[in-house]
Amino acid sequence: MTLPHHGGKLLIDALVQQGVNRVFCVPGESYLAALDGLYESGVETIVARQEGGATMMAEAHGKLTGKPGVAFVTRGPGATNAASGVHVAFQDSTPMVLFIGQVASDQRDREAFQEVDYRAMFGPLAKWVAEVDRADRLPEYVSQAFHVAQSGRPGPVVLALPEDMLSSACDAPVVGPAVLASGKVADSDVTAMIELLQGAERPFVIVGGGGWSAEAAKALGEFAQGLGLPVGASFRCQDYLDNRHPCYVGDVGIGINPALAARVRDADVILALGARLGEMTTSGYTLLTPPQPQQRLIHVHADPSELGRVYRPTLAIAGRAGAVVQQLADRVRGKSADQTRVAQARAEYEAWQHPEETPGDLKMEQVIAHLNAVLPDDAILTNGAGNYSAWLHRYYRYRGWRTQLAPTSGSMGYGLPAAIAAKLQHPEREVICLAGDGCFQMVSQEFGTACQYGANVVVLVVNNGMYGTIRMHQQGRFPHRPSGTTLVNPDFAALAKAYGAYGATVTDTAGFADAFAAARVAGRPAILDLQIDPNALSPRLRLESE
Repeated sequence: MTLPHHGGKLLIDALVQQGVNRVFCVPGESYLAALDGLYESGVETIVARQEGGATMMAEAHGKLTGKPGVAFVTRGPGATNAASGVHVAFQDSTPMVLFIGQVASDQRDREAFQEVDYRAMFGPLAKWVAEVDRADRLPEYVSQAFHVAQSGRPGPVVLALPEDMLSSACDAPVVGPAVLASGKVADSDVTAMIELLQGAERPFVIVGGGGWSAEAAKALGEFAQGLGLPVGASFRCQDYLDNRHPCYVGDVGIGINPALAARVRDADVILALGARLGEMTTSGYTLLTPPQPQQRLIHVHADPSELGRVYRPTLAIAGRAGAVVQQLADRVRGKSADQTRVAQARAEYEAWQHPEETPGDLKMEQVIAHLNAVLPDDAILTNGAGNYSAWLHRYYRYRGWRTQLAPTSGSMGYGLPAAIAAKLQHPEREVICLAGDGCFQMVSQEFGTACQYGANVVVLVVNNGMYGTIRMHQQGRFPHRPSGTTLVNPDFAALAKAYGAYGATVTDTAGFADAFAAARVAGRPAILDLQIDPNALSPRLRLESE
């Protein structure tokens, strides 16, 4: 007999108070009471095929909405599988809350079936990890989790739920939604930033990190134009400013435009808005040299402990970048600065956009050009990790906030779960996933999740029969000695059809447009198997024949 008021129901009631309307999970017996709480709760429950897929969906939901994505997984193997999505959320500064079923309280510390110490396991991967011992404290823990996940630098929180605690009868008042600090900074800080930038000969702005919004992206464009500032996006943050904006000059990440890299190195003042300035954004800590960069650095970051951790800033500002950029825009609104230096940087970006031809009958540079031409401004593009993503990052122009979902952590397998979460959140928008053949096969089972819930995403599998990035590095260090990088792939189009979805194989550039058009109107999820030449790894990177 189901108890009318048990911990699982109280937990879900607390989530509803936080505004949660969708959760992602793989079911497990360790949290049956929570699953019962979800029944008739009004919260949509998306059942993934593997826990890593569930947490990546939750992470993508957090990226899209700015509110914590929520995932439930079972103990032991479920939790270890889920760790991949938690790591993405941590490095990408994405709010997320993961609930893990735990062994019963009277069995703790006996290495009971699937028992894990989650504080020790997730300590380095999450902002906060806790285990709830009393059911009547669930609302308190949920409230704290949602505050921690969204405050300062956003990130993941993990709560372990002992099975007996969840099943116990209880009654406690739930807590209202999290109330967050504004993240704004003092007027004197805004003045100091503007004075440094106005006094610079070669200023440059790098944007990234968490805590942004569509309003902040709009304010960024107004601020940059008001002071005549070139803006570069940190790794996989290319949708923070409409790429058509005259102040947008490219992405400061892997495969950076050499002219843009030189511009960053030669800048006399750099404003880092929200970006941590990590390895990918600084080209291995070479564009700015730690611990004392040659450029004067204005570093704005929500986490005070990040300021000065790698680079000693000239001006350190502890504030949420999305809020700070709106303060900056308010201060310069109506002003018009000389745009000459911006125009030069913009011209370098547009020259970099001209496609470089790659070998083979199917050319990815032309595929991306076609996506640019036919997709609407609000289309969402997702990807995981691999050399295939370099074509997307270099040639696609993101035109709106949160039209790019990609892991700054460099996690393979992210694109498909992220695409599913995006389509569920925005069913009216087109969602396109790009994945390498190796990247896709890490999560290909989640295509079944897309089919189950009618998430009609279009997956472009860039198929070269290998782990291309590793093969590229291998060829550079150990020429003509390929080892451990070859893939034998299924018929991806047939895989789609097995799910009742749309599938097609594309072997040349001429055939892509028609296949893509058919996939877009199929009314069901779709996979296009793009069979490219193994020698075409990415722009400017080619693998010589073995």
